Amino acid sequence: MLTRYLTDEGFQVSSAADGATLREFLKCHKVDLVLLDLILPGEDGFQLVREIRAQPSNGKAGIIMLTGRSDMIDTVVGLEIGADDYIAKPFHLREVLARIRSVLRRIQPASPAEGETKSLPNIAEIIRFDGWQLDLGRRELKAPDGSEIALTTGEFELLATLARHPGRVFNRDQLMDLTRGRHWEAVDRSIDAQVARLRRKIELDPKHPNFVKSVRGVGYVFTGHTQ
Repeated sequence: MLTRYLTDEGFQVSSAADGATLREFLKCHKVDLVLLDLILPGEDGFQLVREIRAQPSNGKAGIIMLTGRSDMIDTVVGLEIGADDYIAKPFHLREVLARIRSVLRRIQPASPAEGETKSLPNIAEIIRFDGWQLDLGRRELKAPDGSEIALTTGEFELLATLARHPGRVFNRDQLMDLTRGRHWEAVDRSIDAQVARLRRKIELDPKHPNFVKSVRGVGYVFTGHTQ
């Protein structure tokens, strides 16, 4: 049903009945987005999310979990390990299509208009803080030693939102709206999970962060020294 519907909407769709088939397919093909059921024959969907994120070729692909398990803990765990969205069954096909397009908009730069050339990112699209470099055009984060830090779509959007406004305190609802780009049932802990995962990647001591700090009872603030 999903394959037929998404093909009719103009997508090139491939399907895999189990984790083994998915792994073999991803070895040979680069994909833009994975719709992943958490309940698969003999497989843990969460583990597949981790494996996809660890791949050099498909690690930045969008991942939407599609499952009958709607428990809040499953939602938070899925977002924490790298999924971009979570849709519980039963669902409407148009909702799935809207979520897919939303994720693809966030992970794919807009194409230049006809007759225009695509220029390289300028200085305004690069945020530097304490030796780090966040390239908004290329959607890359480089550490002070020059190494690239792999971020999921959610982690990148979260850091970009905060770093654009150093010193401004955002509550969870604001961060949800700004990073997700859509209206959905707010899950406060999903933002907390994203922050925790981001801290593990950019903070020297995640328990005592220097860049993304908590504001008790409110939300989060970026305290890096931007240039």
